[in-house]
Amino acid sequence: MFTKEDIAQIEQRGSSVQTVEEQVERFKKGFPWLKIVAPATPERGIQVLDEAAVEAAASYYDNATMNGKCKFVPASGAASRMFKDLFSGLDALKAGKELADDAPAAKFVDQIQSFAFYTPELFGEKTCKCPEYRESVLAKTLTDEGLGYGAKPKGVLKFHKYTDGEIRTAFAEHLVEAQNYMRNEDGTANLVVTISPEHQHLFEEAYAEVKAAYEAKYGVKYNITFTFQDKATDTVAVDVENKPFRTETDSLLFRPAGHGALIYNLNNIEEEVVSIKNIDNVANERLLPATATWKKVLLGKALELRDTLHGYLRELDIVCNPIQGSRNTTVGVPGYDPVYDDLYSTPEALALCDDIEAFLKNVLCVEMPEAETPKKRVEALRAKLDRPVRVAGMVKNQGEPGGGPFIIAEKDGSTSLQVLESVQINMSDDHARECLANATHFNPVDIVCCLHNYKGESFDLLKYVDEDAGFISSKSYQGRELKALELPGLWNGAMSNWNTLFVEVPLETFNPVKVVLDLLRPAHQN
Repeated sequence: MFTKEDIAQIEQRGSSVQTVEEQVERFKKGFPWLKIVAPATPERGIQVLDEAAVEAAASYYDNATMNGKCKFVPASGAASRMFKDLFSGLDALKAGKELADDAPAAKFVDQIQSFAFYTPELFGEKTCKCPEYRESVLAKTLTDEGLGYGAKPKGVLKFHKYTDGEIRTAFAEHLVEAQNYMRNEDGTANLVVTISPEHQHLFEEAYAEVKAAYEAKYGVKYNITFTFQDKATDTVAVDVENKPFRTETDSLLFRPAGHGALIYNLNNIEEEVVSIKNIDNVANERLLPATATWKKVLLGKALELRDTLHGYLRELDIVCNPIQGSRNTTVGVPGYDPVYDDLYSTPEALALCDDIEAFLKNVLCVEMPEAETPKKRVEALRAKLDRPVRVAGMVKNQGEPGGGPFIIAEKDGSTSLQVLESVQINMSDDHARECLANATHFNPVDIVCCLHNYKGESFDLLKYVDEDAGFISSKSYQGRELKALELPGLWNGAMSNWNTLFVEVPLETFNPVKVVLDLLRPAHQN
């Protein structure tokens, strides 16, 4: 399938021929549909907390012990999608066409003075709705003629302007957030920000502009780590016949494998507790009290879940310990270990297993299949308990793009809570379609993780990925159709085999900027 030049290209990227061959094979056979049992709702699957529960969760976080914490911010993408409509408008104007007044590009120009990056020196004073003025504003926003925002990452774009004249980038708002709810006892705040190598200097410049002022203002010391998405995680593209896609130079085309590749970056974090939030999900600081409160709630629920799971694991160690348990001296039975086997069926062990199964079912929506023996029952429960933890905030569905929470059937016969993208749902299946229609919430990517096991060791997160939970998307290259392979997403397939809890959070804590006009929403204005 591959030439010597192909093999050299593959190995130069840090990948292997076997890996690329497996990717091509995945295009051919596709991904299996996940079996949806039901949507996760407040009735089952999503916790809705009253005021007392909110206070209790936040307090649990404030008083919990943990082996380090940090904020993880995916910020590697360019803002091209954010300005897609503006590029279309600019192209139309350059071609001699006029824009309708309700076109996104026209609305943007008409309200240019409301954006944090507006300056009269660059854009001039609004004079008319004429094509020449609109073209000038769009060009100065998108191209190197002005701000060059069309080729810059979202993190370094100016999002918010304050009444005192301060202007903050999205990255700066994450710094302000971090010092509030992720501060360590010594006054430090740790952030890991995943960026593209070509954008590193932009982030370093943005950080240098505010570091001293914020550390003085908030009494914090930042520890910033910039990480890159490994090129080895890029996946090969194929044509419509599932053959490796070749460029005009006859080389293989590789593409970033979606946010699923970030599980490798997350796996390299040493801290136990990690808060994940997308770079564009920030708001004016006046909303920080609500944002911080609910982030502490998620952190508290994650740590409470961690402590419960770890407690059960320690109890299993005690109850099923041969030194303390009763022993049967029967010998000569094939597969029978007189030291261990009877310990799994003692009244203490059976009662503990009943308790664990009830907790998994009632709290995590994990229903276990019947085990063949008491020993296999304990082993299955231990495997379910001893996994990384994620607690995800869920907001009521308002039509925003994003994955939704569902209860699904696992390959081992159990059930679990999962975040599914719409592309992962079989729309030809009546039950799956009905579950989607009845879904009440969606995932705003506000997630808290606990990444250490009950012995204090870091989990190898790559062992908990469901490789069957990726998907194939249609793209193009220089006008030619191709298929792209998306690795199991960071907050869905890459975390499939984690212990998961969904908590409803207020809509005011979710303020993404997917398109530039989102910056006109109240959360981003004074």
